Amino acid sequence: MIDRLANTGKVRQIFGEWQETIIWSCLQGIMGEIYADDRKKPHSAAAVLGDFVFFAGEPKREFVINLSKACRKDFVIMVPENDGWGGMIESSFGRKAKKVSRYAIKKEPQIFDEENLKRIIRTLPDGYELRMMDEESYNQCRSQEWSRDLVAQYKDYGTYKKLGLGAVILEKGRVVSGASSYSTYGEGIEVEIDTYGPYRRKGLACVCGARLILECCRRNLYPSWDAQNRWSVSLAEKLGYHYSHEYIAYEVWKRETN
Repeated sequence: MIDRLANTGKVRQIFGEWQETIIWSCLQGIMGEIYADDRKKPHSAAAVLGDFVFFAGEPKREFVINLSKACRKDFVIMVPENDGWGGMIESSFGRKAKKVSRYAIKKEPQIFDEENLKRIIRTLPDGYELRMMDEESYNQCRSQEWSRDLVAQYKDYGTYKKLGLGAVILEKGRVVSGASSYSTYGEGIEVEIDTYGPYRRKGLACVCGARLILECCRRNLYPSWDAQNRWSVSLAEKLGYHYSHEYIAYEVWKRETN
């Protein structure tokens, strides 16, 4: 059995002190969804937003399977609270679940050196334009596969303008790099950052990240960062973040892939 909860109060203690802003977005009712095994007396819960599913509480294989059916995407990233949940994911999906390492970055308000961020922005090469995300760049990002996740969790520009925040770099009017909110929670955003393939290794992502962080500081928002790989950890450290720890996730394809 699985229930989608409108009132998330009963599952807050299940997630405990888990420092994931995507969970916070769901619990706060800003974005995403919360599911539980029982509406009245929940023992297992999941926070679902975009490509991510976070499992907490009592590990149950049936809950994992039912939650997977509720998620209509072919691909999801499942994050287990502990090894018990990890085992349930592995037994439920077998070879469809790829075990990967991700890297948590410390959440440290007031850590950013604004002068250093401004210096990074000044390294933008000639021929590029740095600007905050507007409707035109939002639409560009949404129309291109490489940049879609920069804005994909906001159904339209009106929603993004209200909840989201981002910075992009353009060359001849075309978005080639961006740092934006993957999701939003009450006190800040979860950062998504990417650069179009031919434009990588030019420092563009670092410039976008610096601009976004400065804007977050100006608005008293926290730009939370979670790293998919070591490159992302290195970029975060250049921008002033500090590495916390490695954790396990599962990239799950719900249909067979070649």
